[in-house]
Amino acid sequence: MNAATAKTESIVVGGGCFWCTDAAFKLLPGVKAVTSGYAGGKEANPTYEQVCAHATGHAEVTKVDFDPAVVSLDRVIEYFWQVHNPTQVDGQGNDHGPQYRSIILFANDAQKAVATKSRDAAAKVFRDPIVTQIVPLAKFWPAESYHQDYFAKHPGEGYCSFVIAPKIKKLEHALEAKKK
Repeated sequence: MNAATAKTESIVVGGGCFWCTDAAFKLLPGVKAVTSGYAGGKEANPTYEQVCAHATGHAEVTKVDFDPAVVSLDRVIEYFWQVHNPTQVDGQGNDHGPQYRSIILFANDAQKAVATKSRDAAAKVFRDPIVTQIVPLAKFWPAESYHQDYFAKHPGEGYCSFVIAPKIKKLEHALEAKKK
């Protein structure tokens, strides 16, 4: 398949800080691009400061663009459950607030069906109930440019070193084990 005939699909998900989910989804084979942004709220053109002040209703999310010939939506959503803790209400680890909630924003009924089926399967694995919202995507708002590829650009920064890097190492090992 050449680049001209390659197809791209997208799904928008949130699982805590978008710096983490951005870095995590870039590891998954078949993912073509990841964009950090905001969705799930009402405010148009939200800023990071507004989202952090809980003034918009938006969550920090990532838009995952993937090649369905390489990785299925089922696999992308299955990986989503590995990337974060979907049982923690309004947060991930030490990041607290509704902007860090677990959320899948679907663009169509097929995506909703995949997300719902996957959530039901994942619920059998987690000890605590999954609190992930599965809601229609109204609009995705890309985050400010300095948030894009944050981990790749700032790997030595404290949050990146102590929070993101260990998560990435764990996901790399899990993906490598899945190949075997």
